[in-house]
Amino acid sequence: MVWLKRQLEQGALSLLSGGGHRAPAILIYHRVLPQQDRIFPLEVHRAQFDSQLAWLKSRFNVLPLLEAVQLAAAGRLPPRSACITFDDGYADNAEVALPVLQKHGLHATFFIATGFLDGGRMWNDTVIEAVRRAPGEWLDASALGLGRHAVGSWEQRRQAIGALIRQLKYLPMAQRLEQVQQVAQLVGTELPRDLMMSTAQLRKLHAAGMGIGGHTVNHPILARLEAAAARQEIAEGKAALEAALDAPVRVFAYPNGKPGEDYLPEHVAMVRELGFDAAVTTSWGVSRGAADWYQLPRFTPWDQGITKFGLRMARNMLQPAVRV
Repeated sequence: MVWLKRQLEQGALSLLSGGGHRAPAILIYHRVLPQQDRIFPLEVHRAQFDSQLAWLKSRFNVLPLLEAVQLAAAGRLPPRSACITFDDGYADNAEVALPVLQKHGLHATFFIATGFLDGGRMWNDTVIEAVRRAPGEWLDASALGLGRHAVGSWEQRRQAIGALIRQLKYLPMAQRLEQVQQVAQLVGTELPRDLMMSTAQLRKLHAAGMGIGGHTVNHPILARLEAAAARQEIAEGKAALEAALDAPVRVFAYPNGKPGEDYLPEHVAMVRELGFDAAVTTSWGVSRGAADWYQLPRFTPWDQGITKFGLRMARNMLQPAVRV
């Protein structure tokens, strides 16, 4: 019965993802934690990632992203093809996710924001870790124009983090960083400086045969930058990775990645002109018909149960891609 169920699933998935010229289904991860987080219990952890990879391997042809793009461009992509990607460059990608990928013999592509290598910390993680450590029942950021937030429970801390990030996310980068630093100062405690990869961990992923892609230097919202600044972010991130790895970097992920909101047609043109072979967004769905290799959609797998994960994966494959 298990064998028959799997064959039926594979047949249905083949109809949804016919291969040939169609782009693969692409999954996005950010972190794989050693164990479940009390503030973010839906964040993927090691045991969950292990189950998801086992499910994917049994039902999909999991390919390196660049190889899948090349096969699809030539019309030779196998049915039920999928790719695994990670954004930003968290240290747990190398220390937690990599051993699980190796256990299953699977490949992933890691998109790295180079400005946070070797002790950096992304602004949203500063907010998260500050609220995680905030003493007492309240975090009062009203003097910063960011409100007063209850932090007496893990649920309240999660809500406070969401509220702060929503207010800060689309501010100009310099203003955002200044306000984030002031939020951290309100808490008055040391925050971790080992959340992001070191250059050694980056090289460890590359040496293990994993793909490495560009993700700018500082992870800005490209649509909020002047054209010259956006181009510099993309180009310098690529150059820094190539220098660290002594290897070409051929794929790119738009920071935040929403078409028309976080990046625009001019940024698609920049990525192409700067020598990348493909780029990915954070728009859900799967490209059908003629794919735009510089706007490949991706799926975020957040379901805890493997059955719901599979159903959401199938639903995602029915959703058409969105482009600028």
